Amino acid sequence: MTVYRLSESIVFPDPNEADPSGLLAVGGDLSPQRLLLAYASGIFPWFSGDEPLLWWSPDPRLVIWPARLRLDRDSKRAIRQQRYQLRFDTRFEQVVESCARAPRQGQQGTWITPAMQMAYSVLHKQGWAHSVEVWRDDKLCGGLYGIAMGGCFFGESMFSVEKNTSKIALNALAQKFEGGLIDGQVDNPHLRSLGGQLIRRPEFLRIIKKYVSDADLWSARS
Repeated sequence: MTVYRLSESIVFPDPNEADPSGLLAVGGDLSPQRLLLAYASGIFPWFSGDEPLLWWSPDPRLVIWPARLRLDRDSKRAIRQQRYQLRFDTRFEQVVESCARAPRQGQQGTWITPAMQMAYSVLHKQGWAHSVEVWRDDKLCGGLYGIAMGGCFFGESMFSVEKNTSKIALNALAQKFEGGLIDGQVDNPHLRSLGGQLIRRPEFLRIIKKYVSDADLWSARS
């Protein structure tokens, strides 16, 4: 299959034409308009600092239905005992920086480059990108960030400084997006253990076409 080279025009090829790895296109930019079109089309950017800008639409796709989120006993106990405070959008840039610094098993470096951080900061200021934050007093202990569009939350990354705090953030997001969908992008054992499911690309595209046009769950439940 062909990997497309993007021009200055803000358009994407059909996601179903991605190669077997999910790679669809190369090039373009990280402008808000292009990023929003990408997410609404089932596409996301993912590249390391020494690579060109790469765009992906994997098949199958990992998703989390909020009602099916599974937490372990320790996480449930921490939530029940109210060990942490939950906040939304109070330190977006700090959450993104923490995700960029978080070590990833089997990975060197990060795809959350300075250019990516700047692009998502712009989307945050425009009201599209959001953070879920887990605090203990004045310490940010864990969290996640992503893009909210209608009834979909397109997750980008999460981190934990203290045990289970990213799971606590994900639980808060699931409550906020009850009745919607959380996109986990690519298959990984951690999200599978939390209830993530794999669905084929055509089904994913059909679902997000409807959910993106639904009422804005983030603003409705702020």
